[in-house]
Amino acid sequence: TEIRVSRSGDLRENAGRCLTLEGTAPSDAARKRYRRMGDAWLALAETEDWLDGAVPPVLRPKNAQA
Repeated sequence: TEIRVSRSGDLRENAGRCLTLEGTAPSDAARKRYRRMGDAWLALAETEDWLDGAVPPVLRPKNAQA
C-alpha cells in the first residue's frame, strides 16, 4: 500500500520550498515575494486542516463585532 501525506502536508511542503527559495533569492523583492508565497501556502494548509476537521473552528466571543 502507498502512504499518502495529507493535503495539508503537501501544502506545508510547498511553503517550505518557498521559504528555502527566500533564503537564496537574488534580491530583496524576490525574498519578499517568496515569503508572501510561503505565508499563503501555510494559510492554505491551516484552512485545509480546518476543512478536514483536524482543528476546531475559532469561536468568536458573543460581544465581538464583525
